[in-house]
Parts: sequence; C-alpha cells; structure tokens
Amino acid sequence: MDSSTTAGLWDRLTGIQTAPDLWLVVVTGVAALAAVGPRPLWRLSRNAVTIAHEGGHGLLALLTGRRLDGIRLHSDTSGVTVSRGRPTGLGMVLTAAAGYTAPPLLGLGGAALLSAHRITLLLWAATALLLAVLVMIRNAYGALTVVLTGGAFLLVSWLAPAEVQALFAYAVVWFLLLGGVRPVFELQAKRRHGGAPDSDADQLGRLTHVPPVVWLLLFHVVALCSLLGGGRWLLGL
Repeated sequence: MDSSTTAGLWDRLTGIQTAPDLWLVVVTGVAALAAVGPRPLWRLSRNAVTIAHEGGHGLLALLTGRRLDGIRLHSDTSGVTVSRGRPTGLGMVLTAAAGYTAPPLLGLGGAALLSAHRITLLLWAATALLLAVLVMIRNAYGALTVVLTGGAFLLVSWLAPAEVQALFAYAVVWFLLLGGVRPVFELQAKRRHGGAPDSDADQLGRLTHVPPVVWLLLFHVVALCSLLGGGRWLLGL
C-alpha cells in the first residue's frame, strides 16, 4: 500500500461526515426500539447484545491481567466467558461487572462519536472490536454470529453510500442504548421468581459481600443513564 493510499484511508477514518436529518435519526431510533421490543424480534436481535455483553467480560478480563480462555455464544442468546486467574479480587469483580454494563456504555461511546460526526470511525472501530471478539470465540454458533455481524459492518462501511452508512450507524447505536436496558429488567424478573442463581449480580454479591440487588441497581443506573445521555447526543439536544 503506497503512502497516498494510506493517507487516503487515514483521512477517511478521521474525517467528519454529515449526520442525517433529525427526523431520520428519530426513525432509526424507532427502528431500534422495534428490534428490542417484540419478543420474536428480540430473540433474534438479542444475539448482538450478547456479543457486546460477553465481549465486555473478555475485555475486562484481559485488561485486569486475567487469562482469557474463550467466549461461547449460544442459540438461546445466552453466552459464557471463561477466564483464569485469582477467583477473587478487583480483577474478578471488574470482569463480572462488565457484562451488563458493556452494551449501554458502548452505545454511549458510539453516541459521542456520532455527535462529533465521526461516522466512519465508529463503523471501523466496531468492526475491529468484532474481529477481536471473533478471535476468542470457541464454538461454531458463536463464530457464525460474530462473522455475520462483522460482515454487515464491513459491507456497509466499504460499499454503502454515505447516507446509508449514517443511518446504519445511528440505528446500531440506538440499538445498543435501548438493548442495554431490557436485559437488566429480564434479569430482575428472573431473580424475582428465583431464577438465575449464578447471574452476574449474584456472582458479584458473593465476591464483594454486597447484596446482588445493589449490583442489579447499578446495572439499571448505567443502562438508563447511558440511554438518556446517549439519546440527547444523538438528537443533538
């Protein structure tokens, strides 16, 4: 690759793109809400939230010095991330806390990029993160899910017109913000009926001796605050 090509790619990555009209931003938000709301669609779209959830566990495991053995994604939209290291301590706490907080925080970060009109940077960064997750996937269904998701980002970022890229980026960020809220309420409902005894909140409760309900409240706060803050950025308020 010659220097002119490299410079062109760098300019494309760091350049500023035109945001869609406000009414189109609202439409992408409604479309994302439709993907999160009805149960049949949610059972399909939740796979993307699971990728972010398990990717959050994996990233924090690596950042805190744990050994990441792999990530598995399942067809029922559940997932598991296996890491090795000290069974207690700050690293384990941060790793366990990263799952439910990752999707809304990724959405918040994406909203910040879009508010700065960095649409291409967002799409390429998301593709890079998906590639990093793919390296750690240890089952066929998980690999297929990540490949299909990453392929969609790659095709849009390289082949789609600028207007389509913008709409896709806004829809994805809205989806992460909205999709980060529902799993926390689902976990709360399961725990209310005696389910999910080994959930992230319960693991954190055992690790920190802080009641799981407090961790559940933290997940709610992160998800709802990210939605409010990210939504304001996306709408230009």
